[in-house]
Amino acid sequence: MNRCFKLLIIISLPFTINAQTWFGAGGTIPDDGTPVMFPVNISNLLPSTIDTIHGLAGIGLNLTHPYDADLLIALVAPDGTSVILSNGNGWDGDNYTGTHFTDTASLSIAQGFPPFTGFYRPQEMLGWMNNGREGNGTWYLYILDMYAWADQGYLANWSITFGDNPTGPFLFTSSNLPIVLIDTYGQDIPDDPKIQVGMKVIDNGPGQRNYITDTPVYDAYAGIEIRGSSSQMFPKKSYGFETWDESGEELKVSLLGMPEETDWILNANYTDKTFCRNTLAYKVSWNMGHYSTRHEHVEVVINGIYKGVYIFSEKIKRDANRVDIAKLKPDENSGDPLTGGYIFKIDKPTGSGGGEGWESDFPPPANPDRSIFFQYEYPKADEITLQQKEYISDYVNTFETTLAGPDFDDPENGFRKYADEGTFIDYFIVNEISKNVDGYRLSTFLYKERESLGGKLRIGPVWDYDIAWHNANYYGGEEYTGWSYEFPYPDDNWQVPFWWSRMLEDSTFANNLKCRWTFLRDDLLSDAWFDQYIDSIAQVLDESQQRNFTIWPILGTYVWPNPWPYPQTYAEEISVLKNWIHQRMSWLDANLPGTCYSVGTEQLVEDQTGLSVFPNPAWNSISVFYTSKSTQDVFLSISDPSGRVFLLETVNFSPDGKIEWRPDITRLKPGIWFISVYDGLFRKTERFVKF
Repeated sequence: MNRCFKLLIIISLPFTINAQTWFGAGGTIPDDGTPVMFPVNISNLLPSTIDTIHGLAGIGLNLTHPYDADLLIALVAPDGTSVILSNGNGWDGDNYTGTHFTDTASLSIAQGFPPFTGFYRPQEMLGWMNNGREGNGTWYLYILDMYAWADQGYLANWSITFGDNPTGPFLFTSSNLPIVLIDTYGQDIPDDPKIQVGMKVIDNGPGQRNYITDTPVYDAYAGIEIRGSSSQMFPKKSYGFETWDESGEELKVSLLGMPEETDWILNANYTDKTFCRNTLAYKVSWNMGHYSTRHEHVEVVINGIYKGVYIFSEKIKRDANRVDIAKLKPDENSGDPLTGGYIFKIDKPTGSGGGEGWESDFPPPANPDRSIFFQYEYPKADEITLQQKEYISDYVNTFETTLAGPDFDDPENGFRKYADEGTFIDYFIVNEISKNVDGYRLSTFLYKERESLGGKLRIGPVWDYDIAWHNANYYGGEEYTGWSYEFPYPDDNWQVPFWWSRMLEDSTFANNLKCRWTFLRDDLLSDAWFDQYIDSIAQVLDESQQRNFTIWPILGTYVWPNPWPYPQTYAEEISVLKNWIHQRMSWLDANLPGTCYSVGTEQLVEDQTGLSVFPNPAWNSISVFYTSKSTQDVFLSISDPSGRVFLLETVNFSPDGKIEWRPDITRLKPGIWFISVYDGLFRKTERFVKF
């Protein structure tokens, strides 16, 4: 009685005499993952349609729960439309006591502390409901305990208030970014499986403004689901989707200038308030000459509700324009076809088929009682054959056995016989410059091509860097010093393989790493490049980030696992990121192992090297000849006049110093290109013309 009376006083204060309030009963909030819907039947609402003249104004509730962060609380209208009131807030605090949600509150629920007594802005705007819809009918308070920790709760009561001059829908009509519109046809988007939705993509091209009323470049269907692991706890969800036709069959399309495919990602980047940490890793790896997922920033609207800034990107998969390896069919179980066409990963088990794979025979250095588990990515777990499983697991085991053996650094029969050293060097660099706390142990992809097509083990593409680049408050992620590959945390379930510490015991690997670093720091990894790239993203997002942080008011607040202090503005977020990168790169300059004798203008041997390209001009084939005086492996690359690297390969040291390279140039556009060679002593560049 006393609690209900207090709630009535609280919710009646801000409204005029025209306010109408209905009260609903409560009940048990189960802890088995089953959502509960607590109804209130609204009748005689005057007027019956709700809008910004008279409409939904507030929600009040009282509930007890010993771990508030477990709870997702939403309001569901009679027509099935829903808005999230609170999702995952309060950490291990208890209860919502005298809590009232209203769009006009000065403090967001994400900024509050249990038991959240008083007025808070919900995580999605109540004003979305005030668009002329019918207000009479049964409204529901939806509550889901998302984690099973034996912590059942209880809703004592709740209320819903309609009043004069409430807020209206968030006004979003146009953007300098492409726009993605999704209609779920009244369905909730699940974690799995995908549901069919309508989808429109509006993209008028670079430099053109996009309006939600413009003719879309894609207007069809999609199959969509929530994606991610730890990121699913955030109220702003990430999504994986496939482009479908009307019957639900996969439909290959080109979107936002990316090559045709069916599988795509909408990444929310909720914890990364710069929106550029993932794209920064992708761009760095791409500039090094490796495939990384293509991407564009977009703004997303779901069921008429503005959801903010997202990164629209390719999903990692086998494809001629993505991970370009041979297609491995179920009937290819012998000979050369069996030797390639594999993608696998080290990661948490998520999604359909997640967790199927094999266990390494070599325990991680930090805890010999744990293990490294490799999961099938392609072919999929339900499609890969027994022979294919045996081949790829045996190959990886041979690589690991050789790497762990006494002759691991032998140039002919050591680990380089089974693994492409250049990809491991570049992957190491990306993870270390970003100080990725999940580096090497989660979201780590590897692939293997057929033996006839150069079938060594390669690592990549890079993936999932939103809690890298100084965005984690654990495992030293906030510090600019220290190594990610040295993972001294034995209690964590996800460990780093022994590969990296072992490879660095090889002086040739360390020296090649140092020379690669020296080469990249001159240009592609310079402080000036990082500043220019990050500033270019900030400039593009200057308009859209303001809308995003209006509906997700998290600037200046803690979102797991942001390090303290929390920048108060978007500009401060950008500044902090750039300053940290400068410090990190300086530390790596001073601490990266290995020796490279080509630093500056000093050279230890007379330049007697030679580089030639034939034929020049070329059509679809070219031969590169190089004579080296170095005892290190040779890095060869092809770049365009702007310096963007399109192809990179490492060729093992040759005792006679003669290197011959025949790169695949069939996909290069006609025009001027540059071939660069670097052997640890000298750099050579030669121009050629592609017809």
